[in-house]
Amino acid sequence: MELSNGYLTYEEYKALGGTLDLMPFNILEFDARQVIDKYTFGRLKNLATQVDEVKICIYRLIESLGNYNKIKSTNGAISSENIDGYSISYSRLNSSDIDTKNNELKDIVKLYLIDCKLDDGTPYMYCGADKW
Repeated sequence: MELSNGYLTYEEYKALGGTLDLMPFNILEFDARQVIDKYTFGRLKNLATQVDEVKICIYRLIESLGNYNKIKSTNGAISSENIDGYSISYSRLNSSDIDTKNNELKDIVKLYLIDCKLDDGTPYMYCGADKW
């Protein structure tokens, strides 16, 4: 099953060196698309084709989101154990981990899309404020 309106196809992902199976790819591609749409204010949703910068950006976001999901899935794993007093500590994601991840995602989007423009000249990441 391939989700509709993807910015990067599974075949393109594999050609770039991606190693995920189809379904994990579809889920992460959808999540990556949501990240891009957040920072581009949905400007890319109706484009017939995506430029290479968007495709590479999605690829990098999939890598980052996949790594984050691995960390999240080990959340709650035993991080330390003391046998004498029988104490167990569990690892947890804290707010600074989440902030770091969100900043990493934003940095990826900015790196690849900051200079991209729509056909009418509007920058992908334009947020409505010009020089004063």
